[in-house]
Amino acid sequence: MITGQCDCGGVHFTIAQMRETVTYCHCSQCRKMSGHVLALTRAQSKDITFQSDDTLRWYRSSDEARRGFCGACGSTLFFQPIGADHYGIAAGCLEAPTGLTPGKHIFIDSKGDYYPLPTDAVLFDGYDTPHHQGD
Repeated sequence: MITGQCDCGGVHFTIAQMRETVTYCHCSQCRKMSGHVLALTRAQSKDITFQSDDTLRWYRSSDEARRGFCGACGSTLFFQPIGADHYGIAAGCLEAPTGLTPGKHIFIDSKGDYYPLPTDAVLFDGYDTPHHQGD
């Protein structure tokens, strides 16, 4: 069982089962919401139990997705495609040890100009188009 929460504890949850890898999203929306790259793991909705969600707020960031955050402390917590039965969960809000490992980097084609291209996992331009260095 993995435990997660926002910085102030207003949103507190447990996860019975989740993906063991982290997807690092470099898109401009994730960078704006998180302040840098957003590192997400994933769990089915049925595997997440909220002990407290009084301060959980949702922002519809596009026609395709919404983002969950704490309305009190501002912590970025979730990403959910509209209509999906799973959540992307911000890896930074999970209590260690998580056992998570790097999985992939997505939207490398729109990464910030203030950091180098990562080398710890597979790179994709967009969501699933392989990145070819030098293209």
